[in-house]
Amino acid sequence: MAGRRPRVLVVDDDPRFCVFVSSLLGDASLDVVHAFDANDAIASAQDRRPDAAILDIELPGVSGYGLCRELRNLFGADLPIIFVSGSRVDAIDRAAGMLIGGDDYLVKPVDPDELLARLGRLLERSQAWTKPSATDLTDREIEVLQLIAEGLPPAEVAKRLVIAPKTVSSHVQRILAKLNVHTRAQAVAVAYESGLIRVLRTEPEVTAHLTLDLAER
Repeated sequence: MAGRRPRVLVVDDDPRFCVFVSSLLGDASLDVVHAFDANDAIASAQDRRPDAAILDIELPGVSGYGLCRELRNLFGADLPIIFVSGSRVDAIDRAAGMLIGGDDYLVKPVDPDELLARLGRLLERSQAWTKPSATDLTDREIEVLQLIAEGLPPAEVAKRLVIAPKTVSSHVQRILAKLNVHTRAQAVAVAYESGLIRVLRTEPEVTAHLTLDLAER
């Protein structure tokens, strides 16, 4: 992470989505500022420049498309902007969002790991985020993470390594802490990019085991 916590402007008039994003990004050491419409968003952005913005399309008054144009006029092309929508989900809507100036477009309900991955990538490019490193993992932690990446549940990891399930859980918690991530999927991604593990299996259950509910963190 850079010297300060990146600040993300979230503009959405759905309180449930705001709570979801606030919890998700807060756990990832990001500061979140909420706005419920374009006017509040612009006022907040002018008061203090955000490092990224997540915009719903259908806002009261000015739409997310219009807000994106205003933010681009204020901050130029360097500000990462992600559109989200639960109703404007057709290919033409996504294309319009990208042509107007969005960097990405996600459909609600948003997968938490996907949102963090896409936002993190954009923040890295804007140099507001420093990617965690997997170089501090022990050999045993890498073994555990390799088996998780292959789609094995914790009980099976314990059986393969001839250790107790509680020991696997302890390893996982240390891995998450060392990598400064909050889900197994994020840990696997960091280790994979660092070249420490190989993803060998592609069966559907791999996704099922790596996609963790927020309550399981």
